Amino acid sequence: MYPAELVKPMREDLTKLGFEELHTAEAVDAALAKEGTTLLVVNSVCGCAAANARPGARMSLENSKKPDNIVTVFAGVDKDAVNKAREHMVPFPPSSPCMALFKDGELVHMLERHHIEGRPAEIIAENLKDAYNQNC
Repeated sequence: MYPAELVKPMREDLTKLGFEELHTAEAVDAALAKEGTTLLVVNSVCGCAAANARPGARMSLENSKKPDNIVTVFAGVDKDAVNKAREHMVPFPPSSPCMALFKDGELVHMLERHHIEGRPAEIIAENLKDAYNQNC
């Protein structure tokens, strides 16, 4: 588990954009059961989260079509919430960071770590915008 003071600014990268933090398995189930579309970001302390994932998520929201809900869990901190989120992402193996788009509770788009690591935030944002345009 990472200390709260270490992850606070990393959490704020998303919460200042309106992402709702989910800290429990029950909160994840409730968020993903909502009607409409939900973007779930599994946040992380790694460099690719800072350089690629969080900026990509931010840029993706600069689109005419957007998810109805945007939520996040933090790997290495919100253990129960992250484990529950990963259950909803089957058949994809656990990875962090990662991003998943759900529509009416069903997984419709997934960006795994290997889609994020080493790719510019702009490419990640475009990938997500394409998913929004198809599903939102």
